[in-house]
Amino acid sequence: MRLTSSAGRLFIAGAASVALLAGSGGIAVAAPAQRPAAVAPDSAYARLHPLVDLAAQRLATADLVAAAKYGTGSPIDDPAREKQVLDDVAGQARDLGADPEATVRIFRDQIEANKVVQRELHRRWDADPAQVPAEKPDLGEVRKEINRVNGELVRGIADSPSARSMPSCRGLVTVAGVRVRGERQLDVLHAVALGRALRSVCSG
Repeated sequence: MRLTSSAGRLFIAGAASVALLAGSGGIAVAAPAQRPAAVAPDSAYARLHPLVDLAAQRLATADLVAAAKYGTGSPIDDPAREKQVLDDVAGQARDLGADPEATVRIFRDQIEANKVVQRELHRRWDADPAQVPAEKPDLGEVRKEINRVNGELVRGIADSPSARSMPSCRGLVTVAGVRVRGERQLDVLHAVALGRALRSVCSG
């Protein structure tokens, strides 16, 4: 698969959205000075796009976690749970022969991005109780889905060290982010949170 002219336009749009988010205080992946010339199916982009999509899948669970916690007194920040997640993914990375430090660094960003969504949703629901979801999800069931996505994301990280260290990584992640935002029809909140989740994907 090569970056077509359409993909090139997506790259430019992605770079523009990054600049807008940065200017408004949002956190997003920085765009490179030059766009990558081509991307083959077995190249870096093919390794990076799944990571971006998995980050978006994980963010989708933030809405459910927010709904499960809302009105219960359960805090959004849960250091014990966060430590458990980070310990688990570090162990999985070691089992796969991957870098546990890089894996933990990426997952810290996933956790922080998830909390960005939770905090904003709680703020909205406080301001307008009519928006509060009618049904409260089972947090245990939601965490099963989070654990599933976590496992896939660890494997994706383990499969992509070369792609994540390439000079073009940030540009390719920007392109993937634009595509994933369109494919999953992310709103502004989740698009900004996705940028937060992708901060440490590239190691270069």
